[in-house]
This record gives sequence, C-alpha cells and structure tokens, in this order.
Amino acid sequence: MLVAICLLPDHLHCVWTLPRTDSDYSTRWRLIKDRFTKSYRASMSNYPEDSVKPSTAGSIWQPRYWEHTCRDEEDLKRCVDYTHWNPVKHGLAGRVNEYPWSSFHRFVRSGEYSADWGGENPCPGWSQPD
Repeated sequence: MLVAICLLPDHLHCVWTLPRTDSDYSTRWRLIKDRFTKSYRASMSNYPEDSVKPSTAGSIWQPRYWEHTCRDEEDLKRCVDYTHWNPVKHGLAGRVNEYPWSSFHRFVRSGEYSADWGGENPCPGWSQPD
C-alpha cells in the first residue's frame, strides 16, 4: 500500500507498507522504473529528436535507491513528513502546500495535516540521500 509519495524532477520519494508475505522491495522499484520509462519514452516519441533532453537518451533513473524500514509509528511519521517536505528542501516550492505532485494534499483532505503544515522543516537534523 502506498502511504505517501512525492514526485520531483530528478527523483521520487515513496513510503510503502508491503504485504507481510512479500518484502521484495527491489522488484517493486524495478517494475516501477521499467513501466514509467516505457511510458515516458513512448510519450517523447511525439517530439523532434533534438527537443528531447540528453538525459532521456540513456537511463532516466539513478542506478540505486535508498531503503529504510520504519521501526514504529514515530519513525513512519518522520518518513512521511520528510517525503512531503522534500520539494521545499530542494527549492521547488516555498511551502509544502504549493507543490502539486505530492500526497500531502490527500493528507490535508483526510485531516492528517493542516493546509499550512510545513512552514518550517519538520525533520531538522534528519536527512536521507536523494
């Protein structure tokens, strides 16, 4: 189950709950990357070749990913907060609620966050590789 997600121009953050019987994290990421890449490249075929950025000619994705197993509810909350704060961290938005490609807005609708949440870094001193 997808708990939280934020799509950024050069990377993606997800918080998942995997089924108890399936912890194959690597295969899940491989399938996401493969399916996205095929769709993306198919959509780019409508554009003249010289208008496609050079990075699309090769691999779209970085060859690695960062995996973290949440140990408790506090750790899960910190990971979700970090996911939603990421566009501000990277200068893509001044406030979390200004960034449209994030599950933050679903969390606001469900009452998990207030619409003005994230005026300050919710996870100071905590970071993960991007």
